[in-house]
Amino acid sequence: MAHDETRPLSGIKVLDFSKFIAGPICTQYLGAMGADIIKVEDPDGGDGARSIPPFVGDDGATYLAMNANKRSISVNLKSQAGLDIILKMVPEVDVVVESLAPNVADRLGIGADALRAINPKLIYCSISGFGKNGPLGDQPGYEVMMQAFSGLMSVTGEPNSGPLRIAFSPLDQTTGLHALTGVLAALRQRDLTGVGSEIEVSLFETAIALLGWHAQSYWIDGVPPKRVGSGHATLVPYGSFRAQDGDVLIAIGSDNLWRKFCTAADLNAAKDDPRYAKNAGRVALADEVNRLVQDRISEKSIADWTEVFTEHRIPFAPVNDLPTVLNHPQLAAQGLVDEFKHAVGGDMRAVGHPVTFKGLSRSILKPPPLLGEHTDEVLMSLGYSKAEVEALAEQGAISSEIENK
Repeated sequence: MAHDETRPLSGIKVLDFSKFIAGPICTQYLGAMGADIIKVEDPDGGDGARSIPPFVGDDGATYLAMNANKRSISVNLKSQAGLDIILKMVPEVDVVVESLAPNVADRLGIGADALRAINPKLIYCSISGFGKNGPLGDQPGYEVMMQAFSGLMSVTGEPNSGPLRIAFSPLDQTTGLHALTGVLAALRQRDLTGVGSEIEVSLFETAIALLGWHAQSYWIDGVPPKRVGSGHATLVPYGSFRAQDGDVLIAIGSDNLWRKFCTAADLNAAKDDPRYAKNAGRVALADEVNRLVQDRISEKSIADWTEVFTEHRIPFAPVNDLPTVLNHPQLAAQGLVDEFKHAVGGDMRAVGHPVTFKGLSRSILKPPPLLGEHTDEVLMSLGYSKAEVEALAEQGAISSEIENK
């Protein structure tokens, strides 16, 4: 791990009241860029992502994937003494990120108005399900709910499969990236104006933004988008096809590419067929075109087609499973996966920050922290004595290493 490099956000301090995925991925990347992230967790279990298996010690894989480059303090925000700890930190904090249920931050005394009254330069980022306005503004929202509500599931799956959930968390992760973008822009705005700002992002708005080109098409032609599996509603051939030993993805996005593809695949009759010359014709005859492509692809192995299509520069890829791609030399060459030493699990690997700053390592700066691992360290840096930390632990305001020794 590299600790001595000056990174873009060195000197920026962040209080992180978020949990699960959206907020934590935002703050993990802020930490990768050099910010000091202090993750504030409840003593009773902390971030709920810690409870999602498989586990390393008490920490689940989801938590471990989203919480590198942070310190963790365990504070009971429902106690006055716990709240006082946070309020004591606020004057020196640059950014707050929270993803609590609607109105909870205000009830706890850590809402934007309360904290920005203490520190007008504070940048306060709220992450919610539906946003704060409208008839659903007071409702919680989660990834799977929002995939359904937003219409995302209605366009995901095969034509006859019924709507399907996307099998990871694109809305959480993309919302976290929108939050990251907002925080970075707000830091720049503060450089210009000298004052902080409030930022709001929501899973609902992220989902609609991701469906933006579907929405634009609907506004133009009035036709609701349909499920097309791995294919494309307006480009043919485009999707997965079965080779001798597995699936491959072919994406023909133009008429010129169609001609190149036919040459590479030795589909000369199709290349010369005027019905297929234009994409609109291929879309109208999609089943027919896809059948002839499938018949041809089935004649060779993935390795054979990889050689052919690479030579002819056809948009193509094998449909890999995760173990295959995690062991691919391209991933190793890019250096995205890093090794770190976990306090319980020992030597581990994790996916790092997918942005490279020339001259800076991509190393994980801090391993995902244990619950409250840095409580004593942070409190003592605020001026609390060992005796005061012990007293706070006895009151239930914090969970302390001192108390547990």
